[in-house]
Amino acid sequence: MKRIALLPSGSVSHEAILYLLKGESTQFIHHKLISDVFMSTVDGRSDYSVIPIENTIEGSVSLHMDWLVNEVDIPMQVEWVYPSIQNLIGNVSEFRAEDGSIDFGKIKKIYSHPVATAQCRQFLSKYVPGAELEPCGSTSEGVKIVKENPGKGWAAIGTTLGSSTHELNILAEKITDHDNNYTRFVLIGRHPIEVPRSPEYVKTSILVTLPEDVPGALHQVLSTFAWRRLNLSRIESRPTKKKLGNYYFYIDVLDSADSVLLTAAMGEIEALGCQVRVLGSYPGFAYEREKTEV
Repeated sequence: MKRIALLPSGSVSHEAILYLLKGESTQFIHHKLISDVFMSTVDGRSDYSVIPIENTIEGSVSLHMDWLVNEVDIPMQVEWVYPSIQNLIGNVSEFRAEDGSIDFGKIKKIYSHPVATAQCRQFLSKYVPGAELEPCGSTSEGVKIVKENPGKGWAAIGTTLGSSTHELNILAEKITDHDNNYTRFVLIGRHPIEVPRSPEYVKTSILVTLPEDVPGALHQVLSTFAWRRLNLSRIESRPTKKKLGNYYFYIDVLDSADSVLLTAAMGEIEALGCQVRVLGSYPGFAYEREKTEV
């Protein structure tokens, strides 16, 4: 049985892994903090960790990316995309108006993960402009806090699974600003994992650190991919945290790490004086709407 660490029960991470490994035998180990999710696999208490690393609306989850690069050395084994469908959740009896509708004006405080809150700015501005926005470690944690504090006028932003897990009501469905709100997840672990369907693509994530004071170094690095017609799906700079002005480049290549072309490209990049670190070479799964019942 696979032991998988992830954020609390009812979070988007929970929904996402149920979607990826539907029907597979798994043991979920839930943690309040993403740092504990990472360390669970580092310490051997779990075989894999579920890490959200990018969102359609908010872009990279910088904290999680920095953990992958600076704090742990565990390869990515799978990536998949899952929709982040957020809802306003609470005890409906607290906010019921005389006509039976929801009186959003009664909501005093809303709990959620900052990324989820940021995805719902338009709804919050229109319907609950006076509510205090309180950050917490996950959407599920926010729903749990609301569950444990009835009668205070508190609500949460979270998933349908989170609502049912904590036996609260959905006050407003699908409150995200955009319909195409998807999150990219990776499963990190020391060994490959089998997923019960064929992947849509193969991807390799590498980290490139340029030599100091070499004019045109980034251009030369990108040229090694370009003339080999290797497709880059993402390139992002992040500070190395070692010296002001020093950055590494996180690059996703749509090819396997053991392919002739990518192997040669990485060799050429190293010959330029760059440091290259492979963060993982793994199958990828695009979201398929008709397969999301969990």
